[in-house]
Amino acid sequence: MCDYRTMSSLDWQEIGERVRQARLAKGLSQLQLAQKVDLDRTMITKIEAGSRRLDALELARLAQALDVPIGHFLHPAPEVLSHRTPLAEDTATDASQPYYRLDNALAAWIRDIRLLMDLGTLQPQPIMQYPGKADGPEAAAEAARWVRGELGLGTAPVQSMAELSERCGQYVLVTELPGDGASAVDGDMAAAVVSLNGDPGRRRSTAAHELGHMVLGDAYSTDIGVAASRTEREAMIDAFAGELLLPVAAIRAAADVAKASTRSVLVRLAAEYRTSWSMALRQARKAGVITSQEEKRLRSSLPTYAEFRDSLGWTPQPDLEDIRVPPGFAHAVMTAYRTGQITRRRAFELMHGQLRSEEDLPPVDEDEAP
Repeated sequence: MCDYRTMSSLDWQEIGERVRQARLAKGLSQLQLAQKVDLDRTMITKIEAGSRRLDALELARLAQALDVPIGHFLHPAPEVLSHRTPLAEDTATDASQPYYRLDNALAAWIRDIRLLMDLGTLQPQPIMQYPGKADGPEAAAEAARWVRGELGLGTAPVQSMAELSERCGQYVLVTELPGDGASAVDGDMAAAVVSLNGDPGRRRSTAAHELGHMVLGDAYSTDIGVAASRTEREAMIDAFAGELLLPVAAIRAAADVAKASTRSVLVRLAAEYRTSWSMALRQARKAGVITSQEEKRLRSSLPTYAEFRDSLGWTPQPDLEDIRVPPGFAHAVMTAYRTGQITRRRAFELMHGQLRSEEDLPPVDEDEAP
């Protein structure tokens, strides 16, 4: 938290606008926010207009009521995020609010990464971007095969999307916010947030989508091609994510040697590669293993939980559930903590729910501190 002397030099009109945006994203009226922070509604009006200054305590209460970090008000968002259309009273819909909150989480996540980079405990991998021309779904799928080749994966299952993304230069945070995900390239580093909501297959798909935006040079919805529509760009990202998570070569190989039914083969592949059923069917269609009619029929017959788990002998499969921050980031936090560069409380905060409490942190060895 900053003190009042620091806050007095800030642009209060800009802070007020961020308060307004956060209020709209939370779905609150000015009166409802005023009641939460024990202020008169007219005070909220003045704060949002930038005509009333706030002390540090009031700002902290607003941050808590609006479910955003206090840094959201005090630090400018990365330039790529500032291009988003601001929320307004008539545009703050149930559909737009989750995206704004994910943007906030992404901006805070970027600040966390930058902190560790500045401390010297985190050195990101170079951002991996496809050297070829991504001008359609097949080119996007080829980009996914290129990533797999660069990382030495072949057609094997991706064990951890957080680790794979980190190796590609993108840090993924798993958050409990509603929505799907968001990502951005900020100078020499890339970051993404993925919602914990939904099933594990959907989380992995979202993480693969956000990685696709980075690898294909489509960071945060900028144009891949001037003539490409948003629908066309998303079709390319879908193709990238599908091929990254479940390569068509793996499907063809499994189908060639299988003695079981096509459905059983696809259930096993979906479980082994930890994808959604719909993604497994899309990739099977691309592999030529099933026809469009078979895909339609199989879509109406969803595998059960027991069927998925039994296909692999009941081994645990979830991804992006217990892991909230990438392994390299977590190690950087622990290094900064052990060397006395951040406090126990800050280390716990930076782990974003990876630890149950501050007591999970080890005692600091004074001989390790600088």
